[in-house]
Order: sequence, then structure tokens, then C-alpha cells
Amino acid sequence: MGELSRVRRSVVPTPGDGWADIARRELPGVDEVDGVARLQSWNLHVFMRAVIGTGVTGNPILPSDIIFVEPPLAKA
Repeated sequence: MGELSRVRRSVVPTPGDGWADIARRELPGVDEVDGVARLQSWNLHVFMRAVIGTGVTGNPILPSDIIFVEPPLAKA
């Protein structure tokens, strides 16, 4: 049997959370603008979501989304 691998840290947002809310809560000590940019780059599956019929990208963050709060893990 193989060893268990480390799982990338993630959170489930609370209703109404935006990128800045999650950055403030999950990335303490990181400038908010930088924190938002980091979260968006680690979560392209959410950030690049098109809002149906509007052509707008980047939101909404849904309570069912998984938001990664650290970069992808390097392979050992």
C-alpha cells in the first residue's frame, strides 16, 4: 500500500463570501490585493466561471465551491 498524500488546504465559502472576504480570513498577514490575486490564480475553476447569459467572468463564488487557500503542491 502507498502512503497517504498531503491534501491541498481548501475551504468552503460561507454564503455571500467574495474573494476579499476569503483572503482576509484565510491569508492573514497578506495584503488584501495580493491575497485576492493569489486566490484567483489558485482557483481558476471558480474565477473564470462565466455567469450564464451575461458574459461576465470571475464570480459568483457559490457556497458549494471548493476554494484552495494555498498553491498547487509540488510533486515529491
